[in-house]
Amino acid sequence: MGYPDTFEGFMVESQDKWTEFTKKEFKPKKFQERDIDVEIECCGVCGSDVHTISGGWGDAPMPLCVGHEVIGKAVKVGDKVTTVKVGDRVGVGAQIWACLECKPCKMDNENYCPHKIDTYGAPYPEDMGGVVAQGGYASHIRAHEYFTFKIPDSIPSVEAAPMMCAGLTVYSPLYRAGTGPGKKVAIVGVGGLGHFAVMFAAAMGAEVYVLSHSPDKKDDAMKLGAKEFISTQDKDWDKPWAFTFDFMLNTADATHKFDLAAYLGTLNINGEMHHVGLPDAALPEIKAQMFAPNGCKMGGSHIGNRPEMFQMLKLVEEKQLKPVIMPIDISEAGCKKAVISVSENKVRYRHTLVGFDKVFKR
Repeated sequence: MGYPDTFEGFMVESQDKWTEFTKKEFKPKKFQERDIDVEIECCGVCGSDVHTISGGWGDAPMPLCVGHEVIGKAVKVGDKVTTVKVGDRVGVGAQIWACLECKPCKMDNENYCPHKIDTYGAPYPEDMGGVVAQGGYASHIRAHEYFTFKIPDSIPSVEAAPMMCAGLTVYSPLYRAGTGPGKKVAIVGVGGLGHFAVMFAAAMGAEVYVLSHSPDKKDDAMKLGAKEFISTQDKDWDKPWAFTFDFMLNTADATHKFDLAAYLGTLNINGEMHHVGLPDAALPEIKAQMFAPNGCKMGGSHIGNRPEMFQMLKLVEEKQLKPVIMPIDISEAGCKKAVISVSENKVRYRHTLVGFDKVFKR
């Protein structure tokens, strides 16, 4: 049938064959008065995509089109849309709907709405069409205007794409922790999330320290804005850094292998270790006594809110920040290459799928 009745995307049929993509048509949600249709230009490849299609985070509805770092052009807007007009370049991240009426939503915490709908793999209620949300490895995406963001002209699409999830996921906790001058911030891991975190924390004025088990990433970390690079492979690496960090943002995907007591011991009094890396495996055993020596705490977060998205984009624009991107042309083979690269931790530091105009009818 084609747009607007159906969209087309590269879909995975089974978690047992998660690297095999097939281009197929799918039915989008019912178009409603605050919806926006976006003709996709490019889409970032997120670790969440891999965790979902591979089954690492559990069962997912199949067939599934993943991708929640979308940049494209608004081609249709609902009658009550006020924030975007046809022709605007916009982004869509990892959340596509919330009720906007509950307590979290009213407090600008719509990313914690108990009724939220993720950009892919989540069921829409019957009054919205009853379909499963499909993501951005596709020709189009249909999103509520509150989760559709105008992109500043100065930020290239290929760079803006991974900011829609990876960027916001690290910016939000950094902002809420009061990151800025006078703060010592540790970033654990220099990968897709971590390289954004180092760049943002430095741009926000903090003193940034990178904790990593990959010494070959030291030069990159320093170029991104780190003051110090601490190799966690070294014996007793944590001892010189006791009571140092006001905030630690863990972006790593291997926390299940950590000696958590060593990491927690580097926090200042009442400091926090905050997790945004979400590995398949459970955390190591935790004892309450681990928090006592410095009154530290642990927490986590889920993406960020709409105001934080625009704050992040403003920071990127004003400081002229440049993420490190490896583009890949979208195709069956391109999608396979991208998800394997992410799974095997070979990407430095983020893939963006491009060339959508070559494979989808416009």
